[in-house]
Amino acid sequence: MPVRAGNGADSLAGVGDPSVCVFGASPLLTVTVEADVQGCPEVHVHAGGQGFWVARMVAELGVRVRLCGAFGGETGRFLPEMMREVGVDVVAADRAGANGAYIQDRRNGQREQIVEMPATALSRHDLDNLYSLTLAEAMECDVLVLSGTRSAEEMPAETYSRLASDAGRLGALVMGDLSGEPLQQAVEGGLTVLKASHEDLVSDGVAPSGSLPDLVKTARRFADKGVRCIVISRADDPALVLLDGRLLEAEAPPLNAVEHRGAGDSMTAAIAATLARKEPYEQAIRLGVAAGAANVTRRGLATGHRQVIEQLAARVELRELEEM
Repeated sequence: MPVRAGNGADSLAGVGDPSVCVFGASPLLTVTVEADVQGCPEVHVHAGGQGFWVARMVAELGVRVRLCGAFGGETGRFLPEMMREVGVDVVAADRAGANGAYIQDRRNGQREQIVEMPATALSRHDLDNLYSLTLAEAMECDVLVLSGTRSAEEMPAETYSRLASDAGRLGALVMGDLSGEPLQQAVEGGLTVLKASHEDLVSDGVAPSGSLPDLVKTARRFADKGVRCIVISRADDPALVLLDGRLLEAEAPPLNAVEHRGAGDSMTAAIAATLARKEPYEQAIRLGVAAGAANVTRRGLATGHRQVIEQLAARVELRELEEM
């Protein structure tokens, strides 16, 4: 049966307070070996997975967040408690198999994959339970964020189409941060906001290239399918935004990068948190770009401090692009 590992958010937040639900179907356990100041190894054990990284940043930005995921096996046993400790309210569905895990060595400054254990595929009963509890939570939240799994074999891609469609009909603002077939399925189901990276769009064959004209054409195709706001991150280049037919670029001041990974998840989280507060889309984009920029200055994935992000958002330049 589904259970909630709460963090006290229900008692601290009043009815009607902004809230975000994250569909993070398959959280994972991460073990990273770092070097301390003396060069001795340090072992860091954390919860991980795209859904959790998004949820953690939403919590950092002061918005109540619930992550819906499936947990099982030795790797999944302690994950809900680890997530609760950083302010994420976990709605956990049992899974017959085990969550995935990886061990990485970053003592030389680069991530070297030592071991990766993929998660077992969700059974039909496990997926049905997870789907039902996600719908129930989405009805109580302002924004539902659909995040991906580490492996395409974990869950049928059409789950995203059904969930986007059903949650939207039930009143949730549905946002997707996806790639591959899950992205296509979620768009078909009905997204209000789509965040994607230009690398994923090109590697998946959705965009012919990473050039600005090709990305604009790709964004317009998504808009033609009903997506109101499309945000495409472009690594060191300004993010491309198509909002209600307006073509925009969003650029943060350049900062020295320590770790590029996690910037996209931070961007997604900040956009979702801002929209949950019912603030304008332009402000959501500014905060999202600021969160992504702040993330690259840190070693943790999708981490950052709220004060830095909010101050940096005031320095994000949002400018109109000429039609192309």
